[in-house]
Amino acid sequence: MAQRLMWIVWPAFLAACMLELVVFALVDPLELHWSGQVLGWSRQGVYTAAFFTFWLATMGACALTTLLRIAPVDAPRLPDPS
Repeated sequence: MAQRLMWIVWPAFLAACMLELVVFALVDPLELHWSGQVLGWSRQGVYTAAFFTFWLATMGACALTTLLRIAPVDAPRLPDPS
């Protein structure tokens, strides 16, 4: 179980790092707007929130990939409804 968790968390962490670098190379966090208003967060706050958002999104993608990769033999058996 721990190995499968690392299959999800570690690649997602690396992908979030790369997304953070790419996005904030192009976007200034102090110029972000939300619903027409200036966001008003510090740069560090925006970087932190964006990193965890990117990490959660990529963890979802990695978890789905891991789930689809599990062999039917390893998957838990559902009870027979009959």
